Amino acid sequence: MTYAQVELRDGVAVIWLDQPGEKVNKISLDLLDGFSEILHRIESDPAVKGVVLISRKADNFIAGADLDQFRQARDPDPVEALSRDGHVILNRMTAFPKPIVAAIHGATFGGGLEVALACHYRIATDDPRTVMALPEVRLGLLPAGGGTQRLPRLVGLQNALDMMLTGKNIYPRQAKKMGLVDDVVNPYALLHAAKTAALGLAEEPLERKKKRTLLAGLLESTPFSRRLVYKKARQMVQKTTRGNYPAPFRIIDCVEAGLERGLAEGEKMEEKTFGDLAMTPQSRELIQIFFGMTALKKNPLREQVRPVRKIGILGAGLMGSGIASVSAANDMDVLLRDVSPEALGRGEKALWRELDEKVRKRILTPFQRDRVFSRISGQEGYRGFEKADLIIEAVFEDLDLKKKILREVEAVIKEDAIFASNTSSLPITSIAEASARPDQVIGMHYFSPVPKMPLLEIIVTAKTAPWVTATAVDTGIRQGKTVIVVNDGPGFYTTRILAPLLNETLVLLNEGADIEDVDGAMRQFGYPVGPITLLDEVGIDVGVHVLRILGPLFERRGIQPDESMEVLFKAGYRGRKNNRGFYRYDPSGGGRKKDVNEEVYAFFGGSKRVSIGEAEIQKRLSLVMTNEAAYCLQEGILNSPRDGDIGAVFGLGFPPFLGGPFRHIDRLGPRKVLAMMEDLENIHGNRFKPAGILRDMATENKRFYDG
Repeated sequence: MTYAQVELRDGVAVIWLDQPGEKVNKISLDLLDGFSEILHRIESDPAVKGVVLISRKADNFIAGADLDQFRQARDPDPVEALSRDGHVILNRMTAFPKPIVAAIHGATFGGGLEVALACHYRIATDDPRTVMALPEVRLGLLPAGGGTQRLPRLVGLQNALDMMLTGKNIYPRQAKKMGLVDDVVNPYALLHAAKTAALGLAEEPLERKKKRTLLAGLLESTPFSRRLVYKKARQMVQKTTRGNYPAPFRIIDCVEAGLERGLAEGEKMEEKTFGDLAMTPQSRELIQIFFGMTALKKNPLREQVRPVRKIGILGAGLMGSGIASVSAANDMDVLLRDVSPEALGRGEKALWRELDEKVRKRILTPFQRDRVFSRISGQEGYRGFEKADLIIEAVFEDLDLKKKILREVEAVIKEDAIFASNTSSLPITSIAEASARPDQVIGMHYFSPVPKMPLLEIIVTAKTAPWVTATAVDTGIRQGKTVIVVNDGPGFYTTRILAPLLNETLVLLNEGADIEDVDGAMRQFGYPVGPITLLDEVGIDVGVHVLRILGPLFERRGIQPDESMEVLFKAGYRGRKNNRGFYRYDPSGGGRKKDVNEEVYAFFGGSKRVSIGEAEIQKRLSLVMTNEAAYCLQEGILNSPRDGDIGAVFGLGFPPFLGGPFRHIDRLGPRKVLAMMEDLENIHGNRFKPAGILRDMATENKRFYDG
């Protein structure tokens, strides 16, 4: 088998994993079958005292399962069989009479981590690229290679549930502290340390001590106390997911079955549940999103990419410092400029705090923190900007200001430097009017907070050169972002489809809807936060700005934007940023949200509220956004439905289990969506006039996706 090659070194069989033609190793039954054959040979070889499993890939051990194995399955039986066959092979590893050591460097996800869990000892490198997770829940699935059984026994019930129910990343020092790995070493020492461990285990089997706090030990010590943990976990899942995702509940079921009825029963339930979950619509949509994200990691214009070694960032506020953070963390040198020394100081302090927090959480070492921070140079002038390959402007959303800065910076940067504006709504074409090189002006719309939000929306104008687009996309991918490219227009894509939802929210409030009812309905629908909470978070002033920019566009379609927020803004309401918004905030508690600000109702018809049904709220708000996405595709703002779905899910929190606006239309059926839109148009007017493309799809009985 070409995936794994074996070398005998000093009595240790070193199995190198290297999937041909692939950037990462993926777990598959072909790999496991071949690995089983290797173990059979090794077991009878007296020269082999121990085994090391290690990867030849630069930055991954095994990055997860090959989802194509069951992507096309139409019934649960073949999927269930995959889990069952995997259990046989991984149980063979666990029962192997010679010690097997997993030498982990780089990404180790899903089935890859389950392979490591089946080994007798695990060593991880202290490299920031080394990260472990069981993220199957994010695909609507569960760990199906014994993960729901081995992980709780290794790291404890509560730690295991936390990992599996969130899909969270675990870094090397965290992993050692919780007992997920046994040792952490420098990457250069990995193979030597793994061989030494294998030989040591051959001489004396390991007696692993459980790493539990006293309280955790007590809670996990008896069936009765564990029942409390299961109950609390189910309550938390229900609160977080509103019951929209079945996978987290089934993960708890499998863990409980294994711990309370034995490993065999747990594995049996894991197999059956894996097959069932793979057939759910939630999993189907989440897997499609995953493939969409994977496709966007490949730059279609990569041959035109020019090197970006140094980035100049204008503005050291929340957005500018966030862009600096993701750039420096990915080996780019950054010049961070602000006209105010106070603002620059605040930005640099924010960057240091973020990095220092990673040290505290044992994600980075102090040396790694210092190395990243050293890549960022803060300054008040333009010294060094003549060497920058890419300039990203991240100042206040004011067209005249952005034009002024563009003219100013073009006087000092080199001729082939790219100028990118981080704006959420201002047309890039208008900004580029101030440039002597409009073909080198592009939009790079990051989302706040930049280090956590995965999406980057790149906006191109009719004049943007292809190499500029290619280079901006490449930079975003290097920064760890999922990148979509859209064409220029007011609000681009994400802001444009958000605006009708926010406007309809204001209309509902004017009709007498209760603030908590609106937010609650949309959280139940699947959004992470309600639209009114979102307005407070981004700022009422920002909402007003967006509606002003997009107002003319909607007015041309006969839609009169609601003016209530403008009045609210003029009365001094800004949202969370000044503790005056739709909700009340506790200034002494870091701006923590408390309850509804009843004073706001005076701007929306008074304190008397009426009951508007949850289904009515969900239908109006979800469809007005979905319909606007269809308009964006129709008008060429979007290049594909896939980009529209990825942008809505990762930029705006559109419910992932629905797949995005276009997959949502496909699942409901264009004819049904059209009928719903026409009903709403008859009742509420032009705000709900169906996009022409939607009417065409319904008439021709077509869908946006083939599968």
